[in-house]
Amino acid sequence: MAIREIVTFPAEILRRKARKVTDFGKELQTLIEDMVETMRAEPGVGLAAPQVDVPWRVIVVEYSPEPEEEGELAKPPKLYAVVNPEIVRATPETETGIEGCLSVPGFAGEVERPSGVIVKGRNRQGKPVRIKAQGWLARIFQHEIDHLEGMLFIDRASSVWKLEEEAGERVLAE
Repeated sequence: MAIREIVTFPAEILRRKARKVTDFGKELQTLIEDMVETMRAEPGVGLAAPQVDVPWRVIVVEYSPEPEEEGELAKPPKLYAVVNPEIVRATPETETGIEGCLSVPGFAGEVERPSGVIVKGRNRQGKPVRIKAQGWLARIFQHEIDHLEGMLFIDRASSVWKLEEEAGERVLAE
């Protein structure tokens, strides 16, 4: 496994539609392992193959829902590796949330997205998977699948702002 360099805007690969994966061999397995390691090292909650300069339809997502009640222990994060993902259904209800991106460092934006989605694709062995996601997890999947279409969160944002570093903390710039 290796940490790969994150490609940043305005790199051309971030604006191209990624290619469907047909070979589930060693090269794909290495890519997925490297993507997981890279995502965790950044740290991030999702990563798409074009962000590590590979034009394939592959995403990884790692998410742990917040405890629903005070004092409840957090659930361990769940790791998803989805090949050729596509959103097959989205709720009509939407939510607006703040997003950032490892490929657009130093910026955040307000993005409206469906609050729930169903994603289908293949797991790393090529077996069909279907994921029902709500809330933050749905937002992560939509953000990463957008990358496979050559779209960035800044394309969907109603407003974008620069983050500033202040005493080691990120704060919103006025």
